[in-house]
Amino acid sequence: MIVSDKPSDVTPTEPQKTGAMRDLGPRLLSAIVMVVLALGSAWLGGHVFALFWMVAGFAVFWEWQKMVGGRQERYRLIVGAVALAVAAQLALTLRADIALLVVLVGAIVVALLAGREKALWAGPGLVYAGALVISVCVLRSSFFEGLTSILWVFAVVWGTDVMAYFGGRLIGGPKLWPRISPGKTWSGLICGVVCGAGLGVCVVQYWRTAGEINLLPVFLVGIAAGLAAQGGDLFESGMKRHFGVKDSSHLIPGHGGAMDRLDGFIVAVTLAAIIGLARNGFYAPARGLLVWW
Repeated sequence: MIVSDKPSDVTPTEPQKTGAMRDLGPRLLSAIVMVVLALGSAWLGGHVFALFWMVAGFAVFWEWQKMVGGRQERYRLIVGAVALAVAAQLALTLRADIALLVVLVGAIVVALLAGREKALWAGPGLVYAGALVISVCVLRSSFFEGLTSILWVFAVVWGTDVMAYFGGRLIGGPKLWPRISPGKTWSGLICGVVCGAGLGVCVVQYWRTAGEINLLPVFLVGIAAGLAAQGGDLFESGMKRHFGVKDSSHLIPGHGGAMDRLDGFIVAVTLAAIIGLARNGFYAPARGLLVWW
């Protein structure tokens, strides 16, 4: 998710300052734990990595269903959990096609269980969560550049997130989409995307296993992924406004829910997996994403 670059309109009172400082501890601790788990599981790879992202994907799916509402929620969650678990195992063996089929069938079942009024919202929630699980597992399991591809996505999304905040605060200027996300600016978008793409190039330059490659396409793909991350953030902001909620949940102390943290990452990593698969097939999609001549 992109950190809001909305400036404060009022001077905070002493109770507000005290509350903010009180929230800083849990927020910082949660951030450290999330980063350690994400990087640690990426380093280990295999079933540990798949389990971590399967849990994250289920959290996203659970929050989506809670937000949407509808009938048979317990059974929808069971269907989603089974579909995500099967999809993760299939994606580990680089069978993204079958994994996607499992998720699509599961999404149809979820939509039917939710009832006619909620079907069009409930079903896509599993596709959204499934895209996350399948994409990260396919990239990490790639025979070449698997770890590098995950670190690259982290760098692009996190770099975009942080620099969008600072760029928007320092430069200001016209708002990006005031009705959906009043705090975001065009300056934040540009600073975030360019810096995130640049950080991604640094990761590839340091971590890649291939020989000399052309880094300009890597930078351009990073721009596309950064824009996708911003789009994912705006989509989730719009969805929360539609359903009248501030946070997707309170699952992560100080940060809201899993959707709040992963909205941009989900879209960016899905785009990355699609590019890798389109260029290099199931054998080495991460190499297709990052290795350009």
